[in-house]
Amino acid sequence: MFSKKLKLQITRIWCGFLIACLAACSVVRAQSARPVRDWVRDGVIYEIYPRAFSQKGDLNAITARLDDLKKLGVTILWLMPIHPIGQEKKKGTIGSPYAVRDYYAINPDYGTADDLRRLVREAHARGLKVIIDIVANHTSWDSVLMKHPEFYKRDASGNITYPHDWYDIAALDYSNQQLRHYMTDMLKYWIREFDLDGFRCDVAAEVPTDFWENARRELEQVKPDIVMLAEAHKAELMVTAFDLDYSWPLHTALTNVLQGRAPASDLRLEWEKEVKEWPKSALHMRFSDNHDERRAIARFGEPAALAASAFVFTIDGVPMIYNGMEVGDTTESGAPALFEKLPIFWPIAERRKEFPQFYEQIMAQRRGSAALRRGSLEWLKNSDETRVVTFVRRAGNQAVLVAINFSNRPFVGSVGAQKLSLGAWEYKIISHR
Repeated sequence: MFSKKLKLQITRIWCGFLIACLAACSVVRAQSARPVRDWVRDGVIYEIYPRAFSQKGDLNAITARLDDLKKLGVTILWLMPIHPIGQEKKKGTIGSPYAVRDYYAINPDYGTADDLRRLVREAHARGLKVIIDIVANHTSWDSVLMKHPEFYKRDASGNITYPHDWYDIAALDYSNQQLRHYMTDMLKYWIREFDLDGFRCDVAAEVPTDFWENARRELEQVKPDIVMLAEAHKAELMVTAFDLDYSWPLHTALTNVLQGRAPASDLRLEWEKEVKEWPKSALHMRFSDNHDERRAIARFGEPAALAASAFVFTIDGVPMIYNGMEVGDTTESGAPALFEKLPIFWPIAERRKEFPQFYEQIMAQRRGSAALRRGSLEWLKNSDETRVVTFVRRAGNQAVLVAINFSNRPFVGSVGAQKLSLGAWEYKIISHR
């Protein structure tokens, strides 16, 4: 047992730590997020798993579909890791794309450097941006960087270790300045040699913030007009280093609402908490599905999956869809499917015609509305907030009312003094000038 004196000392230390953390959070909240370019704020992100996107599973197959993606209405193509995959301690038959063997190389299954250059060039010709996934937190166990064992973290026994339960990868140690130089030069290489438009940065919160801040400064000397997306929900990343991050808490709330574990009003509570705790004007990527999740259509059901996407595309922030969502594809891609080759079944669009119709329509609505892309957001009370969310987006003289029924029962009620009816899982977008 601790003595009373020691307990008091521990309490004082712990209280001091909490006060310091709260003070740091207050400093971040008082700051503004970095300015974001219009093409980012107005964008729609489309996540592509090259292995799953087509039967061929290569970069050329993506290039062949650029006209389809342009017609769909997406504007920023995010390619999941395109690097060679580590084989030592790999998971599954093929291994994880997030176990990178060589940061400077392209997975030969995906194609060549010229194939990537052609993809980027053709995308740019259509007004599309291209970013790639960068896994800066860890490498595969057979990475070319293993010739620099000093680049890696060690466990208590002095052995190279891995984060969490991710046994197929080895954790990098950013206290090593040479590693920082290597990784920064590598990021600049991809921008300089391939004219990419930025990066999606895997588990960005587990890499020191000051590394990202310095990397951003150096990258902008190569190409100022880039985007940096953090797979993280860490406020300090948004001040200098990143343009947008993952809105994980809102995503979790959306899942809980649609699966009946929480009232629809929780979406407003999470949104308000995010606004309160994050730097002013911070931008977030909104999503209902990605490669880590069970597919939204499987988690929620068909009409509810569209209700979730209606929310993603009308709330503030930048919406993202994962390849195949636009046709109602149910092919799994999260672990363990992530480690295999399971191509999207594109012909399912014939059975789910409402999916491509929905996505083209809602992207066109967002594209044509400054209020939906950049407007302020005000939550409105309605007569059943356990099931229905209502808010208004405003920009200039335009106001857009959004109402979404997150239940399988019709809603007949009111928003303020205005009467409103919604079918099960129905949404309405009503413009006023």
